[in-house]
Amino acid sequence: MKKLTRSMITQMLFLVVTAVAGIYVFTVIREDPWPVGLGIGMAVGGSAILVQYLFGKFPLRIVLGGLVGLYGGLIAGGLLTYSTGTLFHMSLEQTAPMDVFIGLIMGYFGLITGIRAGREFQHAGSILSFWLEGYRAIPPKILDTSVIIDGRIADICATDFLEGIFYLPQFVIQELQYIADSADGLKRARGRRGLDILHRMRSMSQIKIQITDEDFPHIKDVDAKLVALARRMKARIITNDLNLNKVAELQGVRVLNINDLANAVKPVVLPGEVMKIYLVKEGKEFGQAIAYLDDGTMIVVDNARKSIGKNVEVSVTSVLQTSAGRMIFGKLRDDGDQRQE
Repeated sequence: MKKLTRSMITQMLFLVVTAVAGIYVFTVIREDPWPVGLGIGMAVGGSAILVQYLFGKFPLRIVLGGLVGLYGGLIAGGLLTYSTGTLFHMSLEQTAPMDVFIGLIMGYFGLITGIRAGREFQHAGSILSFWLEGYRAIPPKILDTSVIIDGRIADICATDFLEGIFYLPQFVIQELQYIADSADGLKRARGRRGLDILHRMRSMSQIKIQITDEDFPHIKDVDAKLVALARRMKARIITNDLNLNKVAELQGVRVLNINDLANAVKPVVLPGEVMKIYLVKEGKEFGQAIAYLDDGTMIVVDNARKSIGKNVEVSVTSVLQTSAGRMIFGKLRDDGDQRQE
């Protein structure tokens, strides 16, 4: 409360100073400087206080863009009024109402254009940095919450397979903080792991993590916000969320799925190959048994339930590859197969 009171007192004193300064300046111009000088001085002081408020509430690039656009619109309105009055041989008294009307319209449009340019300046600056640093052909990338918590993205970046600028939206950071502060111990550990991964990635020299405060208040779902941001920035989303992958592709947004990359670098298994595996549990269908490779790939073996808990040799019959992972289907090798081989 004390800080708020001191701030209000400071602002009132500033208004008094600007009002006195306005009166002093207009004593040179007018014989009666009180009404005009007082009004203009207080308007200047109020505008400065408003700018101070905007600087505290909005990003610097948006405020500067709005101010530049406003003044640009006012200048354009003045030039338009002057050229119109000159063309039709109008006096200053005749063009005064038109000057106010056009100034308001052009100032408004300049303000809106400046704010929009301020929002896009961050993206334009990133594109410029791409060009200056040789990354012009590399599209920007947006990090999803799931891929940060997963952690494999940091290992991939450390091997120089990914480079360039990675955008990290503020709403993703807020979701990570919310998970890290969860009462559930597992969720809390996942959130803190995600924050640690971000710190690790920010220390890498081959990539740049750039935080963006671009948000969509009318959209509640984080995945929908990511898709909207990617469409606006013409960026790619890095994720391992299968649902987000499908939604983004439906809306024309390209996705870099970490699971797809992991599946692509797994050893290739062809039908007919022989594998020696350890059966650990029963399958869903009657007679099936399940085994796993070191990388987590699941192997489904038909008619092998009696061999659960044993090391067996299986012959691969088919391989199913999806974004969610890879499954290998096989059958037990019998003595006849071994003799034929």
